[in-house]
Amino acid sequence: MREQQTALEIFRSLQPLEPREMVGLWRGRGIPAGHRVDGVLENLGWFGKRFRPDLRVDALLFCSGERRLIAIDPARILLRLALRFRKIGRMRVARNLFPYLQCGLRANGPVASLKSMPFDGVAGAAMLYDGQPIVVYFRRIHEQRIMGAMSGDERIYFFQLARVDEP
Repeated sequence: MREQQTALEIFRSLQPLEPREMVGLWRGRGIPAGHRVDGVLENLGWFGKRFRPDLRVDALLFCSGERRLIAIDPARILLRLALRFRKIGRMRVARNLFPYLQCGLRANGPVASLKSMPFDGVAGAAMLYDGQPIVVYFRRIHEQRIMGAMSGDERIYFFQLARVDEP
C-alpha cells in the first residue's frame, strides 16, 4: 500500500494538462505501485496510446512485428478473468500466445474519449473508456512525458507515456 501512496503523492504534485495537448502517439510503460496488473501489459507487448485530433483514443496499442501497431478493444477482454489469471499474464507463455489472440481482440476504431475532468478537485485531461467503468487521469511530467492514473479498481494503476513520432 505504501507504493500506491507514494505514486499517488507524485501524481498529485504534477501539473494538469488539457486534452488537446495530448494529441499524438505516446509510448507507455507501467510504474510498479502494487497494482494487480503491474508488469502484465509490458509482457504482452503494450506499446502505448494514440490520442486523435477529434479527442477519440486508441487506448490500448500493442506491437505486432517491428513497425505495426494493433489497437485492442478492452471490452473484448474479460476483465475479471484477466485479473484472476494476472500471474500468467507476466509469464513467457502469455507473451508468446498473445499475438495469436490479438486478431480476436482488435478494436473497430477508437474505444475511449478525452475530456477535461477533475481529479482531487484539479481539472485536467482524463480518458473515459466507452462502456467501461474506467477513467484514466493525466498529469504532466514535462513537455514530452506524462503520468497516468487509471481508476476503476480498488488500487490505481500508474503509468508513464512519452510522446513519439508516428511509425
